[in-house]
Amino acid sequence: MSFLQQAEQSPDTERMFDTDTKAMGYLPNYTRLFAHSPAAYLAWQQLNGAVKAGMELRRYELATLAAARALKSSYCGLAHGKVLRDKFFDGSTVAAIASDHGDASLSAQEVAVVNFAGKAAADANSITEADVANLRAHGLDDTDIFRVILAVGARCFFSTVLSAGGAEPDPQYNESLDVDLRQALSFGG
Repeated sequence: MSFLQQAEQSPDTERMFDTDTKAMGYLPNYTRLFAHSPAAYLAWQQLNGAVKAGMELRRYELATLAAARALKSSYCGLAHGKVLRDKFFDGSTVAAIASDHGDASLSAQEVAVVNFAGKAAADANSITEADVANLRAHGLDDTDIFRVILAVGARCFFSTVLSAGGAEPDPQYNESLDVDLRQALSFGG
C-alpha cells in the first residue's frame, strides 16, 4: 500500500475511511496514507474543492493530468485519466492526451493549458511572462490562468505526498481501465 506502516485507528481515521469508502465504493490507498494526518487530509479536501469549484471540470482535469505526467505520478494519472475518459473523451483520446496531447484533438486553448500546466509542474520557475501571454492569447483571462496555476500547485502537493509515501495506485484501476489506457496513464511513479 505504501512505504509507511498503517496509521493508528482513531475516530478521525474511521470517519475518513467511512466517508471515502462510501464515495468511492472502496477505500483508496491515498486515504490510508493520509490517515497519518487527518487534519492535513481535511485541509487538502477543502483546498482542492475550492480549486475545482472555480474551473470548468474539463480544464481542471486536463491541467491535472498534465501536472501528473510532469510529476511522473501514475496514481494521479490513472485517477484523472479515468475522469477524462468517463466524462469527456473515449479511451484512445485520453491515451493520446497522456502521451502526445498536441495530436489528441484538443482545442488550441486546451493544448495551451496542457503545455502550461506541464511546464509549471515540471519547473514553476521556468514559467515566463510569455507563457502567461500565450494563455491570454488563447482566451484565458488572468483569473482563468491563476486557477490553472492553483490546479497545478494542488496536484504538486498531492502527487508529491503520494509518491514520497509510496502509495500505490488502487487496484480498481485494473478493472475500470483497459490495459492500453493504463499503460498510457502510468507515468512511472
